Amino acid sequence: QVDKYTWVDVGSSYLPSDLLAAFLSAQLDHFDQIQSARHAIWSTYFRELAPWAESRGFELPQVPDECSHPAHLFWMLAPDLAARQGFIQHLRDRSIAAVFHYVPLHSSPAGLRFARGGDLPVTVDVSERLVRLPLFAGLTESELDRILEGVTSFVS
Repeated sequence: QVDKYTWVDVGSSYLPSDLLAAFLSAQLDHFDQIQSARHAIWSTYFRELAPWAESRGFELPQVPDECSHPAHLFWMLAPDLAARQGFIQHLRDRSIAAVFHYVPLHSSPAGLRFARGGDLPVTVDVSERLVRLPLFAGLTESELDRILEGVTSFVS
């Protein structure tokens, strides 16, 4: 058994379980409402955190004017690994679940076995600095305010 970010062999399983398919079916019936809520949360994060991020050396996602996004997650890039670790711990101490985003595929067991080799310094750098904030359609306004307060109280 491996965690969801560990690639161990060639191929994958793309079939959802019956339970996941049932959840998806119900969510599709409420797609517009769910997406509206997710976009509102994403936009609030972006608007409210921009000044703090700039002053602390964190980077926020940038969406070009001619593009749209699904608001499926809200990520930030910390200045470095130590800042990310401190930031995640700061939020954890306030009962806010923020997580790192991914492990580079080339460093996974299968990546080490099948990759063509070579350094991927940008991938490694970003993987060490990326952090995700909670974002789901049911996030309440008071929970969002508590997350924003937790984030903006972090001093790196």
